Amino acid sequence: QVQLVESGGGLVQPGGSLRLSCVASEMLFNFASMGWYRQAPGKERELVARITNSGNTNYVDFVKGRFTISRDNAKKTVYLQMNSLKPEDTALYYCYVKSWDLAESWGQGTQVTVSS
Repeated sequence: QVQLVESGGGLVQPGGSLRLSCVASEMLFNFASMGWYRQAPGKERELVARITNSGNTNYVDFVKGRFTISRDNAKKTVYLQMNSLKPEDTALYYCYVKSWDLAESWGQGTQVTVSS
């Protein structure tokens, strides 16, 4: 079972920035894709950003131009740089990885709260 540990969440004012980190227990090349979902209270979990093994990235429309996903293979870490944060970005952010056999693993989540 892959272990994923997220960090970097917190309270930030609107317009501020945060960088989330997700450290995996395995080398990142073991995974077909990895990324971030989020879940706000009373809402379903939704994809935020994804990066494939080959480095291709995908973003949902509501974060394009504001969030950037990246990875450091040597550190077995996936990052989500979040800029120009809005109150509607408030959610529990989850890291996930998808193995080549399509098995998924999830972290425990890190809370992001955007409020003045």
